[in-house]
Amino acid sequence: MVLVTALLLLIVVTILAVGLFRSFGMDEKIAGNVREKHRAVNAAETAEEYAEWWLANGNAGAGTGVVCAPPLVSASVGEVCSNALTNAATLPMPWTAGVTYVAPPSMAISPTNGVGPSSQNSFYYAPTFYISYLGPSPNGLGTLYQIDAAGYAGSPDTTAVVESTYLVQQSVKDLGGL
Repeated sequence: MVLVTALLLLIVVTILAVGLFRSFGMDEKIAGNVREKHRAVNAAETAEEYAEWWLANGNAGAGTGVVCAPPLVSASVGEVCSNALTNAATLPMPWTAGVTYVAPPSMAISPTNGVGPSSQNSFYYAPTFYISYLGPSPNGLGTLYQIDAAGYAGSPDTTAVVESTYLVQQSVKDLGGL
């Protein structure tokens, strides 16, 4: 009787242990997916901030932009597009038109699909952004642009798209008789 009771208890403990191990495995997968999502969003925000900086430094010119078509151009060249980006969040990525943001060296681009020891420090595609000319601001003192940026994590399936509307205007500040 003691032997049968011990075997039943052993079976119950084994089932509980297997359940706990499966639970820990699922938690690790969820944590990994959340980490990859944050990496993709951070990459997209980096590209968006670069595009805003690029516009703020007067690189847009006075025109209404050019019709953007493939291939992507380098961030050192940049471009403002007169045509809107259609379906910015449509997969598969990457976009074929717009600007490829050349990320800092700490953001290595390596299409290894999240495999290998260096996959935590690499991104599947370089971040990209697309600047659309929207026209003059309602008050007529500036120009409106729409910036769409896409970032990727360690696999092509982990993509984040962010969008902003950006106003570029000149300002004058009275320094009061210096």
